Amino acid sequence: MNILLLSSEVADIQKTGGLADVAKALPLQLQSEGHDVRVVMPCYTCIQNYEKFSIIGEGIINSDSDNPINKIPYRIRKTYLNKVVEVWLIECNRFYDRTSMYGDNNQAYADNGSRFAFFCAAALDACKVLNYWFDILHCNDWHTGIAPMLLKTKYKDDPFLSKAKSVITIHNGAFQGAFDRNQISFLPEIASVYNDKISQGSYINFLKCGVYYSDKINTVSQGYATELTTYLGGHGMTQSYLERQNDLSGIVNGCDYSDWDPSKDQHLRIRYDINSLDQKVLGKYLLQRKLGFEMGDTPLYGMVARLTEQKGIGLLIPILDRFLQHNVQIVIEATGDPYLASQIKQIADKHPGKMVFQPVYDNILAHQIEAASDFFLMPSIFEPCGLNQMYSLAYGTLPIVRAVGGLKDTVIDYDTNKEEATGFVFKDPSSEELLSCLRRTLILYLEAPLEMKRLKLNAMKVRFRWSDSCKQYIELYRAAIKK
Repeated sequence: MNILLLSSEVADIQKTGGLADVAKALPLQLQSEGHDVRVVMPCYTCIQNYEKFSIIGEGIINSDSDNPINKIPYRIRKTYLNKVVEVWLIECNRFYDRTSMYGDNNQAYADNGSRFAFFCAAALDACKVLNYWFDILHCNDWHTGIAPMLLKTKYKDDPFLSKAKSVITIHNGAFQGAFDRNQISFLPEIASVYNDKISQGSYINFLKCGVYYSDKINTVSQGYATELTTYLGGHGMTQSYLERQNDLSGIVNGCDYSDWDPSKDQHLRIRYDINSLDQKVLGKYLLQRKLGFEMGDTPLYGMVARLTEQKGIGLLIPILDRFLQHNVQIVIEATGDPYLASQIKQIADKHPGKMVFQPVYDNILAHQIEAASDFFLMPSIFEPCGLNQMYSLAYGTLPIVRAVGGLKDTVIDYDTNKEEATGFVFKDPSSEELLSCLRRTLILYLEAPLEMKRLKLNAMKVRFRWSDSCKQYIELYRAAIKK
């Protein structure tokens, strides 16, 4: 198959989150299995050394338009992922000559609707410029939601593009991209389409466009796919997902273990594997000393997260004081909401020697927390897939997660299935239930060290490989082609 994958960010080129990791790992796996993949992203001027990428073509959106305002020129630059997968970057200084990708000072750029509508239009136009004909258009999140709509409207009679099918992957349905239609006036084929299925009041909703016009829809876990069809979990788009339920599925992301392997991790002084798990505690002692904790057998709870309500910080803060009355140690590395940061800092300051809050992201410390901790906290309100629980499992650090999205798909609860358990799961978004779960972990740690070791060994055997996820994506593409 020929596959055109659109993403607003791609790891190794420009990245803010997990979307970029998928946009790198999946194309590499698809290419390795014999498919011909092109990845397309915007050419942000904040990409380091972007001007060194070769220029392979140029085009004009709406070149045949009678309105000169609608004629927007662009250039196509090219680089590679691991020297094997072509990445095209759409260069247009009008839209992408900015200091960052999405906004400044926690404020999104006011013209993001125009910026990403243009990206979608230029990505499809670039295929005509470069004579690349694809079978599957794979879109990701709201930034690319206009592309399936263009395929079904502007290109519905095109001799080549009209034959292609589209898939959209939803990495986080809370972000939808709703904009005034004036922002897409340079695309009259879609600006003139008024349809309740793609609207949010008087605005056009880019994610709704993707869900309505794509041939197949998937999310990054089966659990999250199910949640999107509920009124509690659909982020205001429940009806859109219910109407496409037969075309909606979930595929858990793979995990890139090349950076997250306790036996090879260059950020660790003490490395270990499943056959030398007893070495893990030595790394714990080193981190305890580094953080100013008493070195010894005190249970260590770690957390690395963004400071947002989504990550369950609001569940954790009310019960931290009470949990710290026990003989425990907690290290939290998190950046984001200043108000949440100030609350956590206040609690940490009240418990010196028992809790440390690191408000700046430090990749080395993040690896050390994953490796040294006995338990890893992920009490998310919602979590489409999640990666840190996968890293934790690989390091024999037992995840404490809420039963949502990808977390419940990847962690087996001790109280539910003791034999195969890999962590601890609580259900309700309640601080008290989280505290109860934390105390369950503490009891097991103190009373059953051999059982703790068995769970850690269980966890370390679990792998979420891109080769497995890729097979499911190929099946999804084939199902789209059959429609």
